[in-house]
Amino acid sequence: MPDLPTPQDATEAALFSECWDAVLSYADLCTSGSLTAHQLATEAFTLGMREVRAAGTVPARGPGRRAGRLPTIPELLTAVRNTAASWEADGEGHKLDPDLRLWLNSGHAARYTGPPLQRPVALRGLRDMQEADASLLWLAEVEALPLTTVARRLGLDPATIAEELDQVRGLFRDRCHRAHIDTPMDAQCRSYARLLDAVTRSPAAETPSDLSRHLATCVQCAEAAACLRLHGGGLPAALAGGVIGWGGLAYLERRRRAAEVRLGVGRPGAAEADGGDSEEKEGRSRVLRNGLLAAAVLLSVLALGVSMMPFDGSGDSGDGKAAAAGDDRQPVADPAFPDTATAADPTPSRTPSTTPSPTASKGGSDRKNPDPEPQGTSAATSSGGPTRTTAPAAGCRVDYNLDSQWPDGFQATVTVTTGKALTDWQVAWRFRDGQQVGQMWDATVHQDGSRVTASAADYNKSVSAHGTLTFGFLASWQGENRVPYGFTLNGAACAAN
Repeated sequence: MPDLPTPQDATEAALFSECWDAVLSYADLCTSGSLTAHQLATEAFTLGMREVRAAGTVPARGPGRRAGRLPTIPELLTAVRNTAASWEADGEGHKLDPDLRLWLNSGHAARYTGPPLQRPVALRGLRDMQEADASLLWLAEVEALPLTTVARRLGLDPATIAEELDQVRGLFRDRCHRAHIDTPMDAQCRSYARLLDAVTRSPAAETPSDLSRHLATCVQCAEAAACLRLHGGGLPAALAGGVIGWGGLAYLERRRRAAEVRLGVGRPGAAEADGGDSEEKEGRSRVLRNGLLAAAVLLSVLALGVSMMPFDGSGDSGDGKAAAAGDDRQPVADPAFPDTATAADPTPSRTPSTTPSPTASKGGSDRKNPDPEPQGTSAATSSGGPTRTTAPAAGCRVDYNLDSQWPDGFQATVTVTTGKALTDWQVAWRFRDGQQVGQMWDATVHQDGSRVTASAADYNKSVSAHGTLTFGFLASWQGENRVPYGFTLNGAACAAN
């Protein structure tokens, strides 16, 4: 295993500390253990930094397009994915996550290394931007850093960085629109290209039903729509999934949680409570600057460790893996759902809000990927097997949260608090309006008519007494999308919040 490269100067040392924890976080998702994660991260980091040094260009903002490389962090994450592919090709695939191995041997992986015009729109759009613009977009949207921190890292004016970020988002949209138009597509997709551009420009524009049906069945156009629609909170997922590929949404959640731990803030653009531009903060920064490099590695390891811990306080499973939770972002591509819905149950209920909470924390799994893109035998694969029987729960409470909703589709998270410790679990409920679950993460789904059963994944069966279990899913809806009813945990009725 190669040693990590030695920083050539103070600037590169700061770059190393910034990038290493990102590389290790993604490598941990890709492998079957912490030792192999460190091995993969070291090999990929060495390869990626060699390529970054070879490019040898200093980012400079300016007009026009640029056919160049990705910003440093996504370039290094790409090196992780490519190194994992090399392991698989060289007979070392047993070190990798099984779902990643399936993905690497499918047609999905080939899209990221095949003909340029067939690659994901987000990847092509980001490569086509000026490097500094692309770095600003990635750090703010995917790494979830507050804008004052991004401004400091990129040498920008904190007073104007919000406006610059809005401009960069617009540039990214334009690049993605051009990339989508340039993509070889069939006649039906091309006929929708202009309409797709129009309806994604305004948050008030309604999506025609025929376009909505097309997006539900065409991955290529759905990915483009996610990149073109700057409103609605789906841009981070579109970037992560389109550039990284496998594990994009899981990585996105880890980085958001790591940013919260390290910087005490939430989503990009959130105001810093202590006043980022105050004289007091500047004074603290000057005091800490001399010790920054020495503490960087330790801080990165600490942030990574905390980001892998259970976010909701639930107990660990037997092998030490954190209990997983759902993701609070809109998927990269609108999933393909059935056009016909099951007959609705007439029981009345309250109507959920369609606006997701911007600060809701839905922890990601350490090992399973909530990426909407199919990934072999992941927890998203429906199981039609018999229901497992376990002891009834001694009291439970359910919180059903509608994270986001779009024409004929939605994303939701279910959180259950149990009164007793569990070694296995099943959560069941009934839909009122014929909703159909298309994909689920951190649980295995089985649906029979209006009744849905979510069974624990192998890595999150154990839940401590008074702990919580969480999973998320994507589903289709028509007409109405009311809150489901009749929640049970291991056959025992649960109260609903």
